[in-house]
Amino acid sequence: MRKTILLTIICLAILPFIAADKHSSAATDANPFFTKYNTPFETPPFDRIKYEHYMPAFQKGMEEEKKEVAAITDDPESPTFQNTIEPLERSGYMLEKVRNVLFGLQSAELTDEIQNIANEVTPLLAKHRDDINLNEKLFRRVKAVYEQRERFGLTTEQAKLLDDTYKNFVRGGANLTAEQQERFRKINEELSTLSLKFDENVLKETNAFKLIIDKKEDLAGLPQRSIDGAAEAAKKAGMEGKWVFTVQKPSMIPFLQYADNRALREKIFNGYISRGDHNNEYDNKAIVSKIATLRVERAHLLGYKTHADFVLERNMAKTPQAVYEFMNKLWEPALKNAKKEREALQEMINKEGGTFKLAPWDWWYYAEKIRKAKYDLDENELRPYFLMENVRKGAFEVASRLYGLQFVERTDIPKYSDEVTVFEVKRKDGSHVGILYTDYYPRPGKQAGAWCGGFRSQERRDGKMVTPLVTNVGNFSRPTGDKPALLSSEEVKTLFHEFGHALHSLLSNQTYRSLGVPVDFVELPSQIMENWALHPDVLKLYARHYKTGEVIPPALVDKLESTSKFNQGFVTVEALSAAFLDMDWHTLTSTEPVDANAFDKKSLDKIGLIPEIVVRYRSPYFAHIWTSMYSAGYYSYLWAAVLDADAFEAFKEKGLFDQTTAAAFAEHVLGRGATNDAMQQYEKFRGKKPAIEPLLRRRGLL
Repeated sequence: MRKTILLTIICLAILPFIAADKHSSAATDANPFFTKYNTPFETPPFDRIKYEHYMPAFQKGMEEEKKEVAAITDDPESPTFQNTIEPLERSGYMLEKVRNVLFGLQSAELTDEIQNIANEVTPLLAKHRDDINLNEKLFRRVKAVYEQRERFGLTTEQAKLLDDTYKNFVRGGANLTAEQQERFRKINEELSTLSLKFDENVLKETNAFKLIIDKKEDLAGLPQRSIDGAAEAAKKAGMEGKWVFTVQKPSMIPFLQYADNRALREKIFNGYISRGDHNNEYDNKAIVSKIATLRVERAHLLGYKTHADFVLERNMAKTPQAVYEFMNKLWEPALKNAKKEREALQEMINKEGGTFKLAPWDWWYYAEKIRKAKYDLDENELRPYFLMENVRKGAFEVASRLYGLQFVERTDIPKYSDEVTVFEVKRKDGSHVGILYTDYYPRPGKQAGAWCGGFRSQERRDGKMVTPLVTNVGNFSRPTGDKPALLSSEEVKTLFHEFGHALHSLLSNQTYRSLGVPVDFVELPSQIMENWALHPDVLKLYARHYKTGEVIPPALVDKLESTSKFNQGFVTVEALSAAFLDMDWHTLTSTEPVDANAFDKKSLDKIGLIPEIVVRYRSPYFAHIWTSMYSAGYYSYLWAAVLDADAFEAFKEKGLFDQTTAAAFAEHVLGRGATNDAMQQYEKFRGKKPAIEPLLRRRGLL
């Protein structure tokens, strides 16, 4: 999955007091969190950070934050933007420093020690977040500034910060009674713990599944690359001479596409979709139900009908009704196309003499056969031209041509894993923009999917630019045997997608780090980059055969382009059904426990999801909506797809690398998108409201 979430957004909580006798003061000796990092660009010194440093750093960060908040509340002067809102925005700097490192590693380089620290600190973070949000003296000052905002002569960005700050307090329970606040605190603490447990369970379930093959004939149909990768996995697991396949997508997807053994395709497919649903210690069904009902209760406390109403008032969509109306516009044409695709797949089965009905684990296999028969294109023909390092260079070259950026590898910056590569990002005049960490291969300690995170956000502090430290994390095809990492076309698009998020962070040009764009806007910078990934003119820049250096042949490019609308009914239905499922969960109004599997079935039956397609994420492993900011927000990928298709029309009209268009996109969307209303910023770039027709045309849904 694509966890395109800045880590500073995931955890906006502060640690409360931790008893000193629990964490020895000896652990504070030479604690790198306590001083300015003595590293290039003040990057985290991963080579010096030890497990025992975290909790004392959280404690010290808490102490500093308390003093900073107390200085605001004890100020005898009348509340103003400068003595209340700005110092509140600047508070908690050290705590954010340690928090970003811990939770960055918890996602990408998890160990038992990191998990134990996260388990200990997460409920404490939730508690202290509430201590700030429910600080009555602090809220009185914030409210006073908000009610007199017209007299302060604020800039647009300052007005946005004030509005966000005030509403965050209200949405954080500041207007509740003392009794309600007590319950509100307990809900938040429990939700934080449940979310952490959900992620832990999904990771353990993902790592636990292994499809072990010991008969060579069961490998029939698979490309040699997949076979070699499975042999290496078996060797690492102490099963040399066998083959091990997992539900990590670089292993699973080729198996579903090419393995002739239908029973084994069914086994690996079910292994993937049943994660968190085994009625064992890692089962997530009860957790899902509890999270959903606690969110309902919290929404009711705050005066909202549903959790979706609470979430969406801050998004572009504004209301659940608007989201459902949007999704329904896409659902009918997408489902119609998917049914046509189903018929074609069944015809292929019948043509080959099959006597069975198409099942979900057959879709990838027969779709690949049809693509090869209809377009004479085999995914394995493309991989030799998609050497990972070249694809990354291609993304860098696009950013260079659009925004004048350069990416220089740095070997003197500490890394959290040997598989990470670090780049300094500069403008062509040599000025520093930020740091980008790329981390592309699956590991047992890494969550599944791909995402953009960060160890520091861009801001202006004391009149100086603070540059961002950004991560791009993925789970792409590893090098196997004597072959380097060769990506699939889908992995190429994912790399460009996450790089688009990175560009959003790197080119951010705002004063206040806490300002962020709505969830249904945040995917625009990432999804628009996918338009360049496989564009014929861009492929010429980076797609070279890993052995010969030959540029990808025009005939192969033409074939790839001809398949752009192929299987889009399936792709859209699979994603859109997940968005419906998300909205159905978060428009619940009852706090009664819910049977997660029964709920999924009812939700998907209601929209008429055909049995040959399984929803992209079943609830027991739908991490987007249970552990991140995408609750009542998974529709955002499709909402942003409308924006990105419409926005890319501007580049098609003016030129793929038109400097004027790129400068406008960088200014209004990437740089300043968080400083004003998101739709207003989009209209400043495009000159009009977005249209849905470009997306429908792109996917062949008109």
